[in-house]
Amino acid sequence: MRKHITIVLLFLANMVMAGTGKWESQVTGTLLNYTTSSATTTAATDINGKPMMVVYLENLGFQKIGQNSNAEDVAWLREQGYQVIEIDYAKNEQAVSPHLNKDIIAINSSLQSGKFCGCNCSPSRSYILMEGYRICRDISYYLDDPSVYNYPDAYKTTTGDSLYLDLVYPANPSSKVPVVVTFSYSNSFATAANGKLTAANKHMRMNLNNTWGQFKDSFVEGASAVGFAWAICDHPKYCDWGQGKYNGGANKSLGAIEVNPDAARKVKSAIRTVRGVGRSLGLNGDVVVTGFSRGSTAASLAVGDGKIDAFEDASSGRFPDESSLVQCAVLGPGMFDYGQALTSSNEYKHMSGYITATQGASWEHQGALATIVSSSSAPTLFFHNTNDFFSDNNKDPQGLYATQAKLMKEKLDALGVPTQLLTDYSSGHAVPQTESALRQMYDFMSSHVSTATGIITVRKNRDAVSTPYDLLGRRVSSNYKGFFILNGHVY
Repeated sequence: MRKHITIVLLFLANMVMAGTGKWESQVTGTLLNYTTSSATTTAATDINGKPMMVVYLENLGFQKIGQNSNAEDVAWLREQGYQVIEIDYAKNEQAVSPHLNKDIIAINSSLQSGKFCGCNCSPSRSYILMEGYRICRDISYYLDDPSVYNYPDAYKTTTGDSLYLDLVYPANPSSKVPVVVTFSYSNSFATAANGKLTAANKHMRMNLNNTWGQFKDSFVEGASAVGFAWAICDHPKYCDWGQGKYNGGANKSLGAIEVNPDAARKVKSAIRTVRGVGRSLGLNGDVVVTGFSRGSTAASLAVGDGKIDAFEDASSGRFPDESSLVQCAVLGPGMFDYGQALTSSNEYKHMSGYITATQGASWEHQGALATIVSSSSAPTLFFHNTNDFFSDNNKDPQGLYATQAKLMKEKLDALGVPTQLLTDYSSGHAVPQTESALRQMYDFMSSHVSTATGIITVRKNRDAVSTPYDLLGRRVSSNYKGFFILNGHVY
């Protein structure tokens, strides 16, 4: 009897904590029903005590990969301590990729403010998951060496903090899936107050004020709609971006740059860790690496197939026996060859000081081009706006990022590695937001990974057909609006 009373009380408590309402979708142009539910265990919170939230998109316009019921997956999320808001798309035919990215952008903008659908939430530790997906949060992937950036003073004498990643994956999947791995452009870093370390800036990889919310970046979270898992990793520079100094250097002498072999070791360890952990979660081992700005600089270090001994040291990482090679890359504006940076730029000045002061350091090994040695390097799509900043009409009329992409693309092209270039999708230092640009990016990465139907190639035109299949090889109707496959091609 006591057991039955407890179950009833828990059920009633959950009913009390649930709320409902309407949310206006930019994708469907209608008001969608939503349900809010609090955690059923101790609430997961960020460093400021704000509740971690999962916005769970359900009843979408394509067949989900995870085979659990939505009720099962939402219950699981709540048991992990998440506050959950379920948004019901009622199988609307517009709720497919890349249309869904509009709502991802809108939701992240709200989460960035610390509120969504009337609920308080963490602006740095909240996530958008599509139905069938779960999250494995705070996976350690590398032990940082405090002597690399020497900041802050209280951190230098410690053994170092771990770098972490979050992995979102389809639970109980109908088939194994590839994964998109990105490196945050919001740094996590050690912080000191009154000479003592605090946790104030740990786990800042999802800080929406510096990343996906601020830049309206929907590419990674939207990849679930085309059959991918995804992971976001702490940036390899475990230091406030403008801070850091090499031994003997002045304060901020490593500001605005990351250095190798430290960064390359971390990038490779993150990929190995995603592969190692992913084997038990239904991932197929194929990895697409992506990044924007400083995140692109980090991600680019995974493109090349060549090995530099100092880069391969996995003693501070995990899963050393896993491969760190990737199948594909989608790189935004970033630094791929510091030696070709504008001599007036902070990137060039700081790297020059580091190279001069550090025995054994070289310009070549500080960029991604050093490991690109054969046609086995990863196919890469580059994206940037040609009016992005850092242009110098006298020394570099193309602008820094255009030049960086050109240098890396030319090296890959010369080796016969497939590349694409996406430019002027908007203006300035920005990520793609239009459906056409996002579709090109999703098409490119989908064409270079293994799916349930094997390697597929991309065609731009969509013809009317009677028997299309989705990206997992399952038959869909002729009215299906998402990506589909016919005769080995994805449309």
